[in-house]
Amino acid sequence: MKKSTGSIDKEVGSRVRMRRVSIGMSQEKLGDMLGLTFQQVQKYEKGMNRISVARLIEITKILGVDVHFFLDGVTSTKPAPGFAEESPPTYVADMMATPEGLQLVRHFAGIKNPKVRKSIVQLVASVATEDDTERSS
Repeated sequence: MKKSTGSIDKEVGSRVRMRRVSIGMSQEKLGDMLGLTFQQVQKYEKGMNRISVARLIEITKILGVDVHFFLDGVTSTKPAPGFAEESPPTYVADMMATPEGLQLVRHFAGIKNPKVRKSIVQLVASVATEDDTERSS
């Protein structure tokens, strides 16, 4: 019987992708450093193939993060009896999976003035609210 991957594998994979892209590393480069093809890295990032603990440790060293980066907030897909299942919000990983989201975060992180940062957050919130209003009309 073939083991299938689940939401945890997809979440960990998306975090690998998010970190890899944020430091400007290609799938090919990560694959070379792991002794894999870029296609295997692609499968890890999409959650199609499960990443073993040993491989995840290798990835943490290459990407310069602690293993908690990939696991914090990840919950089992099977809730304990009597408890509702809670999944962590995926909007950050979804945003970082887009070229625009990555550019936005990179540029925003470069803004040192807290007043400017706050103004930008307010602008984005306003635009998002207008977009929601237009869709519901």
